[in-house]
Amino acid sequence: MEYQASPLERVRMALAGGIAWPRRAPAVLWGAGILAAAWAAYAYPSQFTVGLVIGSLYALAAVGLTLIYSISRIPHFAHGDAMMVSAYLALFALTGAVLGRSRGDARFPVRIDQLPGATDQIWRFSFGYGLLLAMVVAAMLAIPIFLVINRFVYRPLQERGTSSAILAVSSLGVAIALRGLILVFWGGTPRKFTTGVRDTVELWKLPRIVADQYFILISTVVISAVVAWLLFRTKLGKAMRAMADNPDLARSSGIVTRDVTRWTWIIGGALIVVAGTFLALQAQLSPELGFALLLPIFASAILGGIGSPQGALLGGLIIGVVSEVTEGMGFISSGYKIAVAFLVLILVILIRPRGLFGLRI
Repeated sequence: MEYQASPLERVRMALAGGIAWPRRAPAVLWGAGILAAAWAAYAYPSQFTVGLVIGSLYALAAVGLTLIYSISRIPHFAHGDAMMVSAYLALFALTGAVLGRSRGDARFPVRIDQLPGATDQIWRFSFGYGLLLAMVVAAMLAIPIFLVINRFVYRPLQERGTSSAILAVSSLGVAIALRGLILVFWGGTPRKFTTGVRDTVELWKLPRIVADQYFILISTVVISAVVAWLLFRTKLGKAMRAMADNPDLARSSGIVTRDVTRWTWIIGGALIVVAGTFLALQAQLSPELGFALLLPIFASAILGGIGSPQGALLGGLIIGVVSEVTEGMGFISSGYKIAVAFLVLILVILIRPRGLFGLRI
C-alpha cells in the first residue's frame, strides 16, 4: 500500500523543497500583489505614497548591493555604513563641517555653501543646488575609498579562494571601520542637511507630502532608468551581465574581468552616494542609521531576486509600501512594521525561491 503523507507533512515537505508548488503559484502571487497594491493605494493613499518614498531609498541601495554581489560575489554587509560615510562626505563638501577639538564644529575654509545662492531653495525643496553639487563631490571622494577597500580587502581574500562566509565577516569588519571613521570626524550627534520646517505640496491630486520626498521618488525612477539603459544597452553592461552569469566563460571570451569589477564598484559606489544622501535628506545623518537599514536593504535585494537590479528596485518599493501601509492600518506599532515586510519576503521566497526576477537562491 502506497504511503500517503498527512497534510502537516505535506506542508513541511513544501517548506523544505520536497515537493513543488503548483505551476500557477507565481502567477497567483503576482496577481495578489497587484490587487493588494491597488487596494492599498485606494484605502491608504498617504501611507502608500510615503511607502513608495521609503521604498525608493531601499531600492537605490538594493540595486547597488545586487550589482556588487552578482559581479564581485561579495555579500556586502558594509553597504549601509558606506551609505552613511557617503552622506557625511556630502555634508563635509557642503558645509565643511568636521568635529572640532573644542565645543562645536571646525569649518573647512573651502566649501560649497560659500558659493552664491548655493543654499537658496529650489522650488519648494528644502535645499539648493549646493546639495546636488555636494553629492558629486562626495562621489569623487567616496568611490576611491570603495575601490581601495575592494583592492586591499576583498580581492586578496577572493584570490585565496575564501568562502562567502569569510567575505561576509570581512565586510562586517569594514562596516565597523567605516562607522568608526564617522565617529572620529563627525562624532555621534545626529546632523541634518537642512533645518527648519520643510514645505509640503500636493501634486496631481496625490496625497500631500514633503516636497523633498517627490524629488527622491522621481530621482529614483530616473536613476533606475539610467542603470537599466547602462546594463542592457551598452557594451559595459553586456560585459557585466556576462560576468554575473558565468565569470569563467566571460574571462575566456576576452572580457577583462578586473576592469568590469572596477566599473561595478564605481557604479555601485555612485548609487551608494545617492542613496545615502537621499536617506539623510529624508531623515537625518546618524552613524547607526546605515546599519539599522541593512536588513531592509538585503530583504529588498532578496525579494526582487539576487543578481537582478530591476528586481531589487521592485523589492525595495514592496518592502517600503508594506511597512508603511501596515503601520497605517493600526495593526502594529511603528517599531515592528518592518517585521510584516519580512513575512511577505518569506512568503514570496517559499513560493518563488529565486525571488521575483532573480536566480534561484
